[in-house]
Amino acid sequence: MARGAPPRSPRERDSLAPAGLPRLLDLEVPPRANGSTAGRLGACESRTHHGTGESALGRATHGELLKLGLDVSQRTVARLMPRRPKPPSQTWRTFLQNHLADLVSVDFFVVPTATFRILYVFVVLLHHRRQVVHFNITESPTAAWTAQQIVEAFPDDSAPHYLLRDRDCIYGGEFRRRVRGMRIAEVLTAPRSPWQNPYAERVIGTIRRELLDHVIVLNEEHLRRRLQSYLRYYHRSRTHLALEKDAPETRAIQPPGLGRIVALPQVGGLHHRYVRRAA
Repeated sequence: MARGAPPRSPRERDSLAPAGLPRLLDLEVPPRANGSTAGRLGACESRTHHGTGESALGRATHGELLKLGLDVSQRTVARLMPRRPKPPSQTWRTFLQNHLADLVSVDFFVVPTATFRILYVFVVLLHHRRQVVHFNITESPTAAWTAQQIVEAFPDDSAPHYLLRDRDCIYGGEFRRRVRGMRIAEVLTAPRSPWQNPYAERVIGTIRRELLDHVIVLNEEHLRRRLQSYLRYYHRSRTHLALEKDAPETRAIQPPGLGRIVALPQVGGLHHRYVRRAA
């Protein structure tokens, strides 16, 4: 400000803030990823009610600006100061991705039979390669029966670190004691949130679309044979987008020089595997 000039009001000093002020303020607090302070000036509302830490930082910054000969009001500094970005907590998706190699999901789905009986299918899914390592069928699931399935799925110290499941009452005290004895940490989804168990939900949906929607289940043994046949196809032949178009049990790429393409029917002709065979 020129010597002898009449002092400006705070409102006037707000409107005449130096053009480089936002860049100076950006040096004090790292900007958020959605743009610098200068890019937010037009849409930024007045930020006079900061937290204690931000208010102290704004006052200190205002003092530094005055020492640099920049005659701006503290209100302007408070309005233009970038907010400190808060480190986000780990999202559910990030947790699942970070523990792919150590995480399994379990879930039930129901299958009606031709005689109107209801069968319960329990599946245990390894996240890393999308492998169904175990399944079983029963008409009357209990906590003890469900716990035994975990023991059968992971014998000889092969248990994973984490087990992801929903809050169904079938996972009762017996189940929790058995899982705890195997040194598996249970990870529970939120109530009525099946999207938090996405891999198990997806494999169940795949089984329904690619098998159960095309057959009429006669009884438990018939369903068991159908599921065994489908899971052989699922593990050895069916490609998965999440596995970079590979199968859970890795399939080798066959170059054209190996011969012509032959279709091999699988799952009773519901699906096919295509391989190259020499003429």
